[in-house]
Amino acid sequence: MIVVVAEKPSVARDIARVLGCRQKGQGFLSSDTHTVTWALGHLVTLCEPDEIDPQYKRWKREDLPILPQTIPTKIIPKTKSQYQVVKKLLCDKDTTSVICATDAGREGELIFRLIYDKSGCKKTFDRLWISSMTDSAIKEGLDTLRPGTDYDGLYQSALSRAQADWLVGMNASRAFTLRYGALLSVGRVQTPTLAILVKRAQDIRAFEPETFYTVTAGFGDYKGIWFDSKAEDQKTSHRIPAKETAQNIAKLVRGKRATVIDVNREQKREPPPLLYDLTSLQREANKALGFTATKTLSTAQALYETHKAITYPRTDSKYLPRDMVGRVQTALNNLSAPYQPLVENIPRKDDGKPPMPARVYDDAKVSDHHAIIPTTQKTDPTRLTPDERALYDMVVRRFIAAFYPAHEYEAVRVVTQSVEHNFQSTGRSILVNGWKDVLREREKQDTLPSLAIGDTRQVQGAKVKQETTKPPAPHTDASLLSAMEYAGRDIEDEALREQMRGSGLGTPATRAAIIERLLRVGYVRRQGKALHATQKGEQLIMAVPEQIASPETTAKWEQALEDIAKGQRDTQRFDEGIRRFTEFLVTYAFTQGPDIAFERDKPARRKSGAPKAKELPNVKCPLCGKGVVENDKAFGCANWQDGCAFTLWKDALSRGSGPQLTTAIVTKLLGTGQVLGSTGTIALTNNRLQFTPKGADKPAVDVGIAYTKTNRNAKAASTPAHKEE
Repeated sequence: MIVVVAEKPSVARDIARVLGCRQKGQGFLSSDTHTVTWALGHLVTLCEPDEIDPQYKRWKREDLPILPQTIPTKIIPKTKSQYQVVKKLLCDKDTTSVICATDAGREGELIFRLIYDKSGCKKTFDRLWISSMTDSAIKEGLDTLRPGTDYDGLYQSALSRAQADWLVGMNASRAFTLRYGALLSVGRVQTPTLAILVKRAQDIRAFEPETFYTVTAGFGDYKGIWFDSKAEDQKTSHRIPAKETAQNIAKLVRGKRATVIDVNREQKREPPPLLYDLTSLQREANKALGFTATKTLSTAQALYETHKAITYPRTDSKYLPRDMVGRVQTALNNLSAPYQPLVENIPRKDDGKPPMPARVYDDAKVSDHHAIIPTTQKTDPTRLTPDERALYDMVVRRFIAAFYPAHEYEAVRVVTQSVEHNFQSTGRSILVNGWKDVLREREKQDTLPSLAIGDTRQVQGAKVKQETTKPPAPHTDASLLSAMEYAGRDIEDEALREQMRGSGLGTPATRAAIIERLLRVGYVRRQGKALHATQKGEQLIMAVPEQIASPETTAKWEQALEDIAKGQRDTQRFDEGIRRFTEFLVTYAFTQGPDIAFERDKPARRKSGAPKAKELPNVKCPLCGKGVVENDKAFGCANWQDGCAFTLWKDALSRGSGPQLTTAIVTKLLGTGQVLGSTGTIALTNNRLQFTPKGADKPAVDVGIAYTKTNRNAKAASTPAHKEE
């Protein structure tokens, strides 16, 4: 028997279907040759300090730093029953080998290895490494399994990361909390990320607006703005500090003769944008759709896992390997009808195939996973939620655009002189719109008349305008993700800056969680799209040493972890460095930390025990036929421990414009499929929940029902401070 360990029940079901495992067991699916089980996320994790030694339960200065030789692991109580299932299967005498099928990345590797080690399993295992959840991709992955030992470097990197977060986060959080008498969370990645936001807040406060003036002259059929051709910074060469000077220039040139003294015409081309990696997708979705980084990740994960519509989203690569040419052609051909006219307009080679541009195919720039693209599976966008459809459309259009011609235009710069004052005019004429047709970007043409050196005009008017310099804009998810990705780019030391190229704060898979953690612990607040550091967040950065707040330090650590994964660095050297750094942080907190008065945290109200889930009488789950239970937030399948994902959140409709779901509504809805109310109709068809207001001809709210908590961005706010990924 071969045991396959997946990370999530939904992924396990997909693998089981491909392997023909149709027999259901408690926590697994099986056939005569394979058994597929799942980890339900994390089944094993690092112990808390008080689980290592009870004396650490109370936070005391004399106990710090806590530096155990090894950090033991524990079975997570909430999912202990599933761990026992996995352990029994791994250690069963009938199990001949194991396949690790957790998510193909650093964290997925750690999840499996911790379970494998905790169970005491000694059997050899292979690694399933796939970037798509379609049946064909799973089959191909199963046919090309690699020995688990090939990923030992990745595991060592993941373990070093987890232990570094534990040591730094656990010790620093306790030390600074004890020093300042306020609950303070300090982390290896979250603190330097907070420092980026604090610096922006300080820059905005320190900004002093400056008033300047501009002069625009009208030459009849075109206009020009005054500029100083001798200015060192041509970007600000049009600014005139004194109003009187600007008025004198305008007065001097009005009605005077003007002569064209320079004409520069340059044909320019913009190649198509690179394919998406996760960070660039999150940035673009924040700008175009207003999605937070977390929302983009969860939506992309649903498109990958549930709908098999896109490839693995947690990637840091924007390229494809050259051996994917055939799959790319199939993916293009299988896009739904609305996209086919765009596909047909892709320039083809003589053999009818799309080109192979270097901006798309580059084996050297593909890391563990290639760029995010649509899968070869046919996807009906109408079956996606509005958010899923919008994000899917972004991925598809970027994919198609990559094979389109460059955007070409002619840029014209004209300098017109009057009474020894120069005025600049710029124009743009589009020659080929190219890939911008796919992304629905049509730039406005700003054409100038046909001008040549020596042409003359009369200055028909000159206007003076008062303007003011603007402060830096607050960070958004998009700009903060960029700052995290390119941490270290402003380092003055050129050698160090070059060494850090390609590293950053966190990884594409963890940056969204870091931002959300800063919001949860009260260091950052969100206002519209803007992210603002709070007073507590700014005070923390004042309290901690520069070394923990510096993006440069953490970016170097991330580079070291990457080197460990590639087998280019010894883990012992990294681990010893983290331990020395932890000792430094504790010493600094108690001996060098500045005197700062943090506002005391209000004691949290003790919650009474949450009511137990109650089962609805005579109501069956529409996905698996088992019972349905209700808790304070949702209605769900009583068979959830075996992987059934059916969930109806009570606010699923009220988050839109519909009613709150009640026991009576859900009982009737699951019995008849439809509920008529005073405000409209609630319907449940094809695993979709819809609310249509009275008199409306189409639903106002349309959501899928097979959601898990992670799909809904509902991670518990009680994540320990040291767990950053």
